[in-house]
Amino acid sequence: MNIEIMGLGPYQANCSIIWGEAQKAWVVDPGAEAERILAFLDDRQLTLEVVVLTHYHFDHISALNDLMERRVTPVYLHHADASYAFSPMNSMPPYPVTRKPVNLVLEGDDGDLIEHGGISTRIITTPGHTPGGWCLHFEKENLLVAGDTLFAGSVGRTDLPGGSWETLTESLKKLKKLPDETRVVCGHGPASSIGSEKQRNPYL
Repeated sequence: MNIEIMGLGPYQANCSIIWGEAQKAWVVDPGAEAERILAFLDDRQLTLEVVVLTHYHFDHISALNDLMERRVTPVYLHHADASYAFSPMNSMPPYPVTRKPVNLVLEGDDGDLIEHGGISTRIITTPGHTPGGWCLHFEKENLLVAGDTLFAGSVGRTDLPGGSWETLTESLKKLKKLPDETRVVCGHGPASSIGSEKQRNPYL
């Protein structure tokens, strides 16, 4: 499995493009700069198979408008975040209001698998930063795409709509149980590992 991490938009939210031998790609958290995402897919001759959103915040979903005009695919989002994601409140210039995709999939909960294009991930629900935040655990690859639940040395804020510090602390306990060698792609900033965060992150 291959992965490309792009920091996109004014807030430099990390977008993950993931693909395997079938040249079918996942895009996780397309926050901005849809043309840059599409150019990468075209350059690598990848077919966009699915989009997965780790949580609803505008800096992680705002490129959906342009992506879905060019490539219509399933878009996964936890149902608890759906009422927030496509609201006019979930925007801030220069990020536009994100339109609800026609192929929005609100199924999936803790422990379920998402499988597309020869790639599968197990959902770890991690509410707290948002009500429906989830992480994607690619178990065979020892890889966790954590969204804004976990950062290198920190965690996601909980003072935005739907956030809860008490809920986030329970979610972090799930991540702490993962193997130390698990690589972590964070929603912003550098990558890390579960082992490193256990040692240096005060919230774990």
